[in-house]
Amino acid sequence: MQDQRFPKSPGTISRKLASLESSPITVLKQQWRALYGSEPPHRVSRELLIRAVAYRIQEQARGGLKPSTRRLLVRLGNDARGGRPLKFEPTVPASSGTVLMRDWHGVAHEVRVLDRGVLYKRKRYRSLTEVAKLITGAHWNGPRFFGLRSKREQEATHGQK
Repeated sequence: MQDQRFPKSPGTISRKLASLESSPITVLKQQWRALYGSEPPHRVSRELLIRAVAYRIQEQARGGLKPSTRRLLVRLGNDARGGRPLKFEPTVPASSGTVLMRDWHGVAHEVRVLDRGVLYKRKRYRSLTEVAKLITGAHWNGPRFFGLRSKREQEATHGQK
């Protein structure tokens, strides 16, 4: 998806982006037309033009959003238009080999993520939730306990408030 007008050289990209701040609005609108293949929105602010042109230059030089991110944005847009509550999936799960640390009542706990399950104190467990319960003595959402999900993400996923 690289455009020949915007080579991948970091110096070239940096200079091009830096020049946008001093470009007249007519030049920014011309760049919009060249980059997006359409007219810029009527009465668009200079700041938005700079940001949109800068984004497209970087996108063409470095690549755009991952397909999974595009799908998430389309789904969220469709949900918003349909009046449905926005549900965010948890962030990408920790990959195999990741070491998670959690301090609980002054004791550091270390968990290593495996292909299937986790390793805690040289013993294999099926899930982070199982380890979180072992550590705390109470039921915890394991990914949340180890900082992989925020409370807000958890509430959005479960539709709670």
